[in-house]
Amino acid sequence: MQVSTAREQGWDSLRNGELLAAMRAAGFTTLVTVDRNLTFQQHIASSGIAVIVMYAVTNRLPNLVSLGPRVVQAIVVTPVDEIARVRV
Repeated sequence: MQVSTAREQGWDSLRNGELLAAMRAAGFTTLVTVDRNLTFQQHIASSGIAVIVMYAVTNRLPNLVSLGPRVVQAIVVTPVDEIARVRV
């Protein structure tokens, strides 16, 4: 399993659809995000990417860390073109 951030890939300036297309072209299959609006702004069902949306009290790292085990499980079981929501 390869894990990388958008910044590490040089994609930090890409937005939604462009990011999903770049991910697909690079062979990535899953996007983990805190962007709750992404699923309303993009047609995930034909994106070629599984999307895991993290919901925590805030988007600060200490609040997100507790979701780690659930995010890993969601990555394992969420098929491409589907959305999983991981909550506290």
